[in-house]
Amino acid sequence: MLPYWVEFFDELQNIRGRSLNTVLAYRRDLEIWDEFSRQHKKDIARIYTYLTERNLSVRSQARVISSIRTYLRFCSRQGVKVPQLRQLKLPKVRVSLPKSISVGEFEKLYNACETAEPYTTARNQVTLLLLFGVGCRVSELIALDIADFSATEGWLKVLGKGNKERLIPLTKYLQDELESYLREARQHLVKHKVRTLIINDRGNRPSRVDVWRWLRSWSKTAGFTKSISPHKLRHGCATALLEGGADLRSIQVLLGHSSIQTTKIYTNVTRKKIREDVDKHHPLSGVRIDSDVES
Repeated sequence: MLPYWVEFFDELQNIRGRSLNTVLAYRRDLEIWDEFSRQHKKDIARIYTYLTERNLSVRSQARVISSIRTYLRFCSRQGVKVPQLRQLKLPKVRVSLPKSISVGEFEKLYNACETAEPYTTARNQVTLLLLFGVGCRVSELIALDIADFSATEGWLKVLGKGNKERLIPLTKYLQDELESYLREARQHLVKHKVRTLIINDRGNRPSRVDVWRWLRSWSKTAGFTKSISPHKLRHGCATALLEGGADLRSIQVLLGHSSIQTTKIYTNVTRKKIREDVDKHHPLSGVRIDSDVES
């Protein structure tokens, strides 16, 4: 067992306010480190080969190394000498452009979520509007309670990563749709006294699995070859806002990014879209100029 194991995870969860999923991810990463340390205590540089042999991608390796460094810095603060900290460097990760859903694709998905039951349809549509219209993470969506929606003020309170709350202003359309859902549909879906805003098919708070299962079904109905993920809807929200003229700071606040650098990735998406549009629609795109010049 690694030193200060219990104290480290106590700080993560109770002081830093990390989510259970984040804490479990740290635990998995540090179990890898513990296993490696037992086998290669004097050859720390071999950690990269060790991770590759475990078939971890460069991105996954970077996450593991980052977790280890966080833990070692904690140990250092407790007075433990950790020379390994200098040897562990993060591998360079190529930042890939986030895959997003277009407005047209969202409309197909929105139409595909309709069912013969109007109350279920209302639930499905509000779910999609929150994922795409507000850019909610799936964990944020399923944690929403009725009290988190203010019809008088027109905002939604979302609990994001690290238990950080943010108030999201709603468009008039989304506010009206939420009010209609709460007034006309939700009470027909509830089977127990629950506070949750979205209700699953059993009348309770939905799980992550519920949301993924719904999206998989709607994606299939819409004719998509691959299922639309919650994160793809979130990326679609950010991309649509940027292309519509929203500034980066507003998008950062809306999505709950801790760093503006994360939000700036979407500028690359927009530039790529502009290049594609220019290549497709520019009057010179179809012109073929003969390079041979007569003398």
